[in-house]
Amino acid sequence: MRFVYLGPEATFTEQALLTVKEAIAGDRVPARSVPEALDAVRAGDADAALVPLENSIGGAVPITLDELIAGAPLMITREVVIPVEFVLGARAGTRLGDIRTVAAHPQASTQCRNWLRAHLPQAEVTDVLSNSAAAIAAAEGEFDAAICAPLGATRYELSVLADKIADHSHAVTRFALVTRPGAPPARTGDDLTSLALIIRHDQVGALLTVLTELSVRGINLTRIESRPTGEQLGRYVFFLDCAGHVAEIRFGEALQGLRRVCADVRFLGSYPRHRWTPELDNPVPAPANLSDGDFAAAASWVDQLRRGH
Repeated sequence: MRFVYLGPEATFTEQALLTVKEAIAGDRVPARSVPEALDAVRAGDADAALVPLENSIGGAVPITLDELIAGAPLMITREVVIPVEFVLGARAGTRLGDIRTVAAHPQASTQCRNWLRAHLPQAEVTDVLSNSAAAIAAAEGEFDAAICAPLGATRYELSVLADKIADHSHAVTRFALVTRPGAPPARTGDDLTSLALIIRHDQVGALLTVLTELSVRGINLTRIESRPTGEQLGRYVFFLDCAGHVAEIRFGEALQGLRRVCADVRFLGSYPRHRWTPELDNPVPAPANLSDGDFAAAASWVDQLRRGH
């Protein structure tokens, strides 16, 4: 299989892709941007693309959301969540006291601001285009050190002078593995479904109507984001992550309801929740009276009433 990912090499995106078993054995190609990665899948030049979806500190990645709603449909088949652990890397033999210049991506230096203030208060931090570019610049001697991903330090043979230097020790980034539309992965009992909805702008309480379609069926909303449609001021598309799978009867009914009340609904995929903490190791049971068996029994009862039984 051919995988494309948001490049360059040796960044957190490649680190996340290397957790996907099929990608380790397949071809991995960096892309210059999220649109380029997703367009490669749409054009058939790649089987799947891995792109960042959200960060626990910085929030959603707007360009990814915009690209998922624009153009030919795509489908999320997997999510990958990895910790964002920055390291300070330098050429062999460099000591912390020797460092006067540091290369870093602006987001990296922002997330390591307190560490830099405490340990390298006199160092000059220079912005570069990526974590990988920072590691390369340090390896080539352009800077004394770099803030980069652990993979970058390894790839470019930098000594790690300090690890886990981010101010937020539990920061994570969530990535989406995106393919062309097809049958979604099998239901596991602990799944997420992603949707993009355009609500009717001339309907009072339209968003409340959407949320009601989910809540009355016991579907938990785990994330909601809004992005402008680009048509005119005040028109938005809402991105929803919901606990559940399209194969569940209650979720199917919810989708039918959303289709009726929304101006447009784009199904972005049902896929297994990434289980990266102990509390997510066990599947989440359906709420009381909302299992597939409960829906089937209720449908059978209504059918009998219609037939006069």
